Amino acid sequence: MLLRLAYLAAINAFAFLRLLPMSDRDKDIEILALRHQLLILQRQVGKPAFTDTDRAILAGLLHHLPMGKLRQLLLLVRPETVLRWHRNLLKRRHAATCVPKRRGRPPTIRSIRALVLRLARENPSWGYRRIHGELAALGIRVAASTVWEILKEHGIPPAPERATMTWADFLREQAGALLACDFFETRTLTGAHLYVFAVIEHSTRRIRILGATAHPTAQWVVQLGRNLVMDLEDAGSKASFLIRDRDSKFTAAFDAVLADARFGIVRSGVRIPRMNSIMERWIQTCRRELLDRTLIWNQSHLLHALREFETFYNQHRPHRALKQAAPLRPLPEPISVPGHIRHLKVRRQDRLGGTLHEYQHVA
Repeated sequence: MLLRLAYLAAINAFAFLRLLPMSDRDKDIEILALRHQLLILQRQVGKPAFTDTDRAILAGLLHHLPMGKLRQLLLLVRPETVLRWHRNLLKRRHAATCVPKRRGRPPTIRSIRALVLRLARENPSWGYRRIHGELAALGIRVAASTVWEILKEHGIPPAPERATMTWADFLREQAGALLACDFFETRTLTGAHLYVFAVIEHSTRRIRILGATAHPTAQWVVQLGRNLVMDLEDAGSKASFLIRDRDSKFTAAFDAVLADARFGIVRSGVRIPRMNSIMERWIQTCRRELLDRTLIWNQSHLLHALREFETFYNQHRPHRALKQAAPLRPLPEPISVPGHIRHLKVRRQDRLGGTLHEYQHVA
């Protein structure tokens, strides 16, 4: 609007300069011609439309004339309308120069709002009164109702609703101390049954395939428990609990071996596979990506395939729970040089005759 107003003001200034050399007789003739054209337009147009710029120019040109002379002019609008336009123009100018006073309480500082949300997130059992008390202990003076409004604005429910903990939340918080194990069954080409025993770490998702046999005896399972304890000690694992199901293959001797190494045994509920969901999900992955695509000849062939898959799973396969990193391999730095992105050279490495594929940059 301001640009158009300046443009029209410049045009009117040049038009005023054009009138200076004209005589009074020429001006009177032009005025009569313009008035006649205006009468013609008034007969054809019902209600003309004025823009804000048009109103500002007419109000600026005609506001100094008294009401009597305004009524003598032939205008498209009434003289009262022109004076109202001028009053509105002055009102907008006055409102632009005056800063309105803010009513009510001053807004809460952004850092305080972020701190309130952080305290609510890190302490699910704290209500708005408890958070208000913690802020007071830090020397931050805000009203308790302000804390309540901040939590409500961000959709954070009251403390009793946030304090409830599901089994998934418990596992997520205790992941660093948890292991999970299970047996799963597969068959060879001859129809023989083979049982595989595997253990997974909840925090790192690292898998350990401890062995496979056609006859999982109690002595064999106990020996796998000893191998697991030694492997965890060598790796410096901080796990202290092992989740297992109620399979009869897990004997009291197996639990005793782990108890001697200060491992607690957590048995899943009857017909509640979600209590061992991470292990069950890995078994599904192993079947889908390896066993369903491989013809197993015998026990030695199965162990070879499982060792290859264990290496692939721990060192290369991305995991959503680890933000697409592998259990034993962190994500590399992202490529930031545009030229490297245009000329990507990636080679493929096959495992198990092409059943598994790994991709790496060419050195």
